[in-house]
Amino acid sequence: MNPNREVVEVEKTDFFMPYAPLIRVKHTGDLLFISGATALPLYHEHPHEHDKLNPPDDVREQTRLVMENLKKCLQASGATFADVVRTDVFVTNMEDQNAIGEVMEKYFLGNYPASTLVEVKRLVDRRLKLEVSAIAVTSDSQSSR
Repeated sequence: MNPNREVVEVEKTDFFMPYAPLIRVKHTGDLLFISGATALPLYHEHPHEHDKLNPPDDVREQTRLVMENLKKCLQASGATFADVVRTDVFVTNMEDQNAIGEVMEKYFLGNYPASTLVEVKRLVDRRLKLEVSAIAVTSDSQSSR
């Protein structure tokens, strides 16, 4: 758990909340701004060659690949999912939100960031079902990296 990250409880609830409405960052190390990750490889050719990129059709598997791509970015800066304070999740079908949330939950392990979920008409490749961008804040001990 990042000691500089505090979940502010705006209201008491007796039900599970899969995100934090408000995160307070008490003192920052480094700010990490992670571009939208998809189920495509982090590095791939542009313009996209449709035949060379084959994202899975299953939304849970796409979500797992997205989270693994985010994990690679976080690890490259010495950060973890516990350091993520905000996500923006873009989906092509709002009906997928529960399946996506179930997979994301396994990565955040209770350290839920502030988050926004938005349905969009399409993503960069018609076969993609979601894209996630993130902001993370590392602790002072991590920022010396």
